[in-house]
Amino acid sequence: MNFLLASSNTHKAQELNELLAAGNLEITSAAQKIDVVEDGKTFQENAFKKAEAYFKEFKTPTVADDSGLVIPKRPDILGIHSARFAPECGDYQDKNKRLLEEISALKNEERKAYFVCYLCFYLSSEEVYFFEGRVHGTIGHEAKGTDGFGYDPIFYPDGQGGKALAEVSEWKMKNSHRAKACESAVKFFKEQK
Repeated sequence: MNFLLASSNTHKAQELNELLAAGNLEITSAAQKIDVVEDGKTFQENAFKKAEAYFKEFKTPTVADDSGLVIPKRPDILGIHSARFAPECGDYQDKNKRLLEEISALKNEERKAYFVCYLCFYLSSEEVYFFEGRVHGTIGHEAKGTDGFGYDPIFYPDGQGGKALAEVSEWKMKNSHRAKACESAVKFFKEQK
């Protein structure tokens, strides 16, 4: 099955192709980006809005993902606004510093967090499927590692011996929030054959 990615991000399309290969699902990035207002209150709503908009524009089955970092003790930051956090910061290195400052008063047990990914496969207005993946961990006190992107250097996944996500790229490829959502999608689409 072929799906158009509701994004022109070729890196994301490549990553999804690797994660969805076992299900014979092929992802192509859109030739052009369309503006979608992501004003949903949940990751699921925003993934749906993107998938539906690209489906209507390109008239082909689409897949969209919406993901982010959630800190339950600080629901007022990040979450569905993860990518838009601290827009005045030039890059994620600065955003990470800002985030660490924002939560500096939190005790270690209050720094629990999780990355979440919602995938929306939009085949038609009557056939829409959602898959969720999460990876749990803690926000560290410093950035570590050079692999990964976004908040990976300050997110320390559970069970990784105090290493940041940016230090365990091989583990991340198999166990990230996106990998888990893709694994559920592969299982589902295999069962549909």
